[in-house]
Amino acid sequence: MVAFVTKGGLVASDVQHKSFVADTAKLPELTPFPLIMGVLLGIIFGASSLYLALKVGMTVSASIPIAVLSITIFRGLAKVLGTRKASILENNIVQTTGSAGESIAFGVAVTMPALLILGYDMELTRVALVAILGSLLGILMMIPLRYALIVKAHKELAYPEGTACAAVLISGEKGGTSALTVFTGFFFGFFYKLANVGMKLWTDVPEKIFSTYKGSYFSTEVSPELLGVGYIIGPRIAGIMIAGGILSAFVLTPAIVLFGGGLAAPIFPATKLISQMSVHEIWKSYVLYIGAGAVAAGGIISLFQSLPVIAKAFVSGLGNLRAAGVGTKSKKRTEQDLSMRFVVLGIIGLVFTITVAPQLNVQHPLGGLLVVFFGFLFVTVSSRLTGEIGSSSNPISGMTVATLLITCLIFVLMGWIGPEYRVTALSIAAVVCIAASNGGTTSQDLKTGYLVGGTPKLQQIGILVGSLTSALVIGYTILVLIDASTIYSKRSFPGVTFDVSKLGSADHKLHGPDSTRDSGSYYSMHLTEPTNGVEPGKYLLNEKGEIAYLVDPGINGALKARDDGTPVQKYDAPKARLMSLIIDGILTQKLPWGLVLLGVFIAVVLEFCGIASLPFAVGVYLPISSSAPIFFGGLIRWIVDRSSKKSSEDSDSSPGVLLSSGLIAGGAIAGIAVALGALNEGLMKKLDLSQSVGDLSSSPVFAYFIFAIMCAFVLAVGKEWLLKPSKR
Repeated sequence: MVAFVTKGGLVASDVQHKSFVADTAKLPELTPFPLIMGVLLGIIFGASSLYLALKVGMTVSASIPIAVLSITIFRGLAKVLGTRKASILENNIVQTTGSAGESIAFGVAVTMPALLILGYDMELTRVALVAILGSLLGILMMIPLRYALIVKAHKELAYPEGTACAAVLISGEKGGTSALTVFTGFFFGFFYKLANVGMKLWTDVPEKIFSTYKGSYFSTEVSPELLGVGYIIGPRIAGIMIAGGILSAFVLTPAIVLFGGGLAAPIFPATKLISQMSVHEIWKSYVLYIGAGAVAAGGIISLFQSLPVIAKAFVSGLGNLRAAGVGTKSKKRTEQDLSMRFVVLGIIGLVFTITVAPQLNVQHPLGGLLVVFFGFLFVTVSSRLTGEIGSSSNPISGMTVATLLITCLIFVLMGWIGPEYRVTALSIAAVVCIAASNGGTTSQDLKTGYLVGGTPKLQQIGILVGSLTSALVIGYTILVLIDASTIYSKRSFPGVTFDVSKLGSADHKLHGPDSTRDSGSYYSMHLTEPTNGVEPGKYLLNEKGEIAYLVDPGINGALKARDDGTPVQKYDAPKARLMSLIIDGILTQKLPWGLVLLGVFIAVVLEFCGIASLPFAVGVYLPISSSAPIFFGGLIRWIVDRSSKKSSEDSDSSPGVLLSSGLIAGGAIAGIAVALGALNEGLMKKLDLSQSVGDLSSSPVFAYFIFAIMCAFVLAVGKEWLLKPSKR
């Protein structure tokens, strides 16, 4: 296929590099208004993603929703104010800048709340510093990998959501039938998700637990965004993922029930008998560790397989550093990156800050070296995973688990097992987690820019600006959410006192709504085991050493109402609970290594069988409810492609892919809107229409029926029975 250039410098098609905008085109790109809009949207999406991650431990990619909003806002302003329409490159800068907020929010939400569970306070400076350092580290480490992962591996790594985002931008630029297909998918996905999760007209995760085969179950999150991701990544990866989910739900969990159901004592890390546990409790207590071990092993194997390409990219980057910028002006616009000198000096500065910052409690240079090692390892793995399965299904928390496992093991070998090293281990894991999350997002954005013809250097500047602004706001946001849900309950233990001289200074105050009832300062004490009749937990003590308050945190707290009876919403933060369990488990030498090693050798066996272990491990680690809709999307793509005579290049820009891009965008925006609306309980009660449909709202059959309608719609568009592409 031969490319041609229009008057505006836009390339209609180019099989070689897939750029929509020609390298010689001189279109506005990094201008002030798109940069400001990207910052504002990044803050909004970061805050909503943080809330969602605290609730359920996951987020949705923000790049596509932000791209759709950018196109819509700029078009609206052009009509109302008579301003010029934004170029496709300016819209690309908006989504690049804004996408940082979601990735940082996820990294913060799955790590920092573990401080509260471990009995420490969550300080603004600590959270903001971790967010800034991690996000910048991820971007800087991704810059020298761009050529290897985005350019050279273009056909190998699809970056489904990055490709979908490019399709949204291109369709918005071209208009016509392509735009109609994308925006049809967008509105279908938006109203479907709103009716499902917001209005609660049907259950969002129908489930069947099989009584004849104890321990087995099947569930599906009937969401448009996961169905769209499955269609874009295709049947192969989707099939491998569901295979991992089947192993989890139909092999591992039933095996645990079969062999452990008759035991008379709990098996660590669970505190309940296996016979008394639900399938979900078994998954959280045991299978999750197996999946984490498989993800860690699969990531390391993937890294070693990629070493030749990565090494070549770094050699090329070091050549640029030695050249000290010579010849930069002669480079093509679409090949320009930030200089390697900037990258190297930036990483050195970040590592120095990580080592000396008192908030992170990294007491030894080894901590900084661990951050560099794990940062490079998991930024690379995260970027490749994002290229294979998309950022929404990227198991960043599994990489964080691997970081914590190895870091804590090193600490044990060094004899660093004191309470102060818990903060050190968590700080290292948090920085690496955010770096991996933002590195994957950066690679996705650079893929979008590669497809539309953006300038990598300007995109990298945009995401650096977006990361700095979002990191600062996310620190405030998480403190506001946690303070609002923390309960300070009056407690009195007559005759029981503690030595406050060992508790530091009396500078702890009540926060949130309870702060109005008491402005005094107290000593803070965290008990890890029953003492003098006092249960484990965090307490505030007066100057006499007497307990005044039990502090029930907003994360993983047990109390549901304040002393005056006011109900309080708590956050489950499942991933943060896992992090705290790992830290305590290893430093106290109680981690279930057997479960982790099971996952490691599952990955090894798959690799010997010639099967990519990483997507399979993702399927084990994620609930089967997440991998099932992705599989259905891949199955629909298989049916469409099997009967189609189109080339792979045409298939990647087919109506089905465009519609799936819209489904991802619409479902994501609706999910975020519902998450924001959940902050207002009155609004959500008015939106809840479940009573109007009676038992149908909880019926799995009805939920699958509605989901089948959406699948049929995607199939019809993919087969071009509906929304046929224009022949012009």
